[in-house]
Amino acid sequence: MLEKQIEARLGRMLRQRGALFYKFVSPGQPGVPDRIIVMPGGRCVFVELKTEVGRLARIQAWQLDQLRQHGAEVYVIKGWAQARALVRTLFEEEQDAV
Repeated sequence: MLEKQIEARLGRMLRQRGALFYKFVSPGQPGVPDRIIVMPGGRCVFVELKTEVGRLARIQAWQLDQLRQHGAEVYVIKGWAQARALVRTLFEEEQDAV
């Protein structure tokens, strides 16, 4: 499955559950994650999407590390199976917090 197909399906799943799914573009900052998920309770999650065989570029790995060092929640998702698993995990955690 292509990255854009994974992205589209992931976006539909998240929006159906009430989350926001934004494309993250940061001019002058190459390698930032593809997407930001804003959960119904306000939790923000950064996501870098890849195909099952995709690899992070060095600048992407650096940017993700910078976000993590600042306390951000960051995921690298490879393929559709991991995308589905992320949605399950995010919404299970939201239920556990209630």
